[in-house]
Amino acid sequence: MRKTIVLAAGLLAAGMWASAYAADTYKAPLNGASEVPPVTTTAAGSATVTVDGKKATWSVTYSGLTPAAAHIHCGAAAGANAGVAVPLTAGPSPMSGSGEMTEAQLADLAAGKCYINIHTAANKGGEIRGQLAK
Repeated sequence: MRKTIVLAAGLLAAGMWASAYAADTYKAPLNGASEVPPVTTTAAGSATVTVDGKKATWSVTYSGLTPAAAHIHCGAAAGANAGVAVPLTAGPSPMSGSGEMTEAQLADLAAGKCYINIHTAANKGGEIRGQLAK
């Protein structure tokens, strides 16, 4: 009986650990209207960012533009701008990859203060943007 109780306690603890560290997924539609200031463009896209521990894995699709740069920015709610948190490799759609985020960046992400921004030669401040949300 004692072995059963110890085994059950161990499985419960393992289950609690696994649920505490489950991956979180954030998504965003990308458009010019979300840029600060807004940009008139026919370009559009979508982004998915999955965070497991401190590792962020992303997939960003877009159409109607040629990216010059792309980033995850953290520290600003919708309607405000923030600095680059994680550079993304700008390339053909879909752009995918992974990188590490700091505790502060993860806290901003959970608070809705991170966004994806795709920059172009014509719109150096960003052509399409989307605020990441669970």
